[in-house]
Amino acid sequence: MRGPVGGESCASALEEIQRAGARRFEAFGRVMAALGGDAELLESCRDLTWWRGADHSWHIEWREGPYATEVAQVLAERAGGPGVLAGPVGQGTPCSAVVEVIGVSFLLRAVDPLGRRPRTRLSPWRLAEALDTTRRGPSPRPWEQLLGG
Repeated sequence: MRGPVGGESCASALEEIQRAGARRFEAFGRVMAALGGDAELLESCRDLTWWRGADHSWHIEWREGPYATEVAQVLAERAGGPGVLAGPVGQGTPCSAVVEVIGVSFLLRAVDPLGRRPRTRLSPWRLAEALDTTRRGPSPRPWEQLLGG
């Protein structure tokens, strides 16, 4: 059975389409696993959405949270692996960046980004003080600080 263009068989064209689709979804899985591995990054984003682009790429968008270049850096570090290429493409801006993972492009778009903010961890003695409600402490009280107030 021959196809209409160039004598290529329909079966080989179908296989090529399936391989491209499989690579596209493998790249998407790698990116989502990399994002899921950084809980602080995901928690700081609001309205995280993604969709497939018309050109076999993926678009990922979020509100507030980190800059697009910061997310691109995280993805470049974590989405790759042994023999897997992942890295930013071109110069990004705080609002948009492009990352390529195993040949699939990801357009990252941050709407009203705030940037990553370093979180201070509470040490065990600070945590104990935060839970002690019997004495009056500084204002705001430690338990209010613990709850983000």
